[in-house]
Amino acid sequence: MPTITAATINLRNRADRWLKRRHLLVAQLVDAAPDLISLQEISMPITQGRWLRNQINVRLSGSSRRPYQLIQRRKHHLIKGYYEGIGVLTKLPILHHDSLPLGYGGRVALRVNVDLPSRKTIDFVAVHLHHVAHDKEARREQVMRLTGWLNNRRRAPFQIIAGDFNEVPDGLAITTIKQGYRSAYAEFNGHEPLATFPTALIQSLNAWSGCLDYIFLSPRLGTVCSAYIFCDQPAAEDDTLYPSDHVGLIAKIEV
Repeated sequence: MPTITAATINLRNRADRWLKRRHLLVAQLVDAAPDLISLQEISMPITQGRWLRNQINVRLSGSSRRPYQLIQRRKHHLIKGYYEGIGVLTKLPILHHDSLPLGYGGRVALRVNVDLPSRKTIDFVAVHLHHVAHDKEARREQVMRLTGWLNNRRRAPFQIIAGDFNEVPDGLAITTIKQGYRSAYAEFNGHEPLATFPTALIQSLNAWSGCLDYIFLSPRLGTVCSAYIFCDQPAAEDDTLYPSDHVGLIAKIEV
């Protein structure tokens, strides 16, 4: 049975020692080399997404043009000069892509429809939901809008939704999306990660920790062959320098 690997990682834009941690991030993405990667908090002014794609491609193939393509969308934020977005890196051929406004600070969902080796197609969706902790109804609203959009317009036979949901496993948004989608990590491991945020990159005596990041699969997708945390290794010379303030998730799925 053929498989694909899908991953998600929040980049933390250019904050928290980006120039020092960026090559650590590239190295760990190169080691994993998923077929599809959801990226959140991309800094548009420094062309962070394109830089990341080019660096990964050069290390994998010697050319900045392959194997990954990048699609990205900027948040529709009302604050002038706030240029952050989400993106998808894909090794698989792109058939089409579009996006959905999710409100609450101009957030968007990005859908990239790609061609599988089996000649089926899959929608890979990058998301980054509303961040205010107590606004649980807002995130549930975003999930309901997202799933309605995916299942009523250009519905693909297979769907993967990956990103930073800013919600813990028993929160409204996660319990809502699990009514129609499977969590890859929970299916393989029997539970969600204890925490995906923060890493030691964020140094605070009162730091809250918890699981905020997920990879969700539509029912028709096959068995989850593996699912684990990645982009979680600190620099050899500095145990507080991590690729990001989040760890990433990666899953291998039969298609």
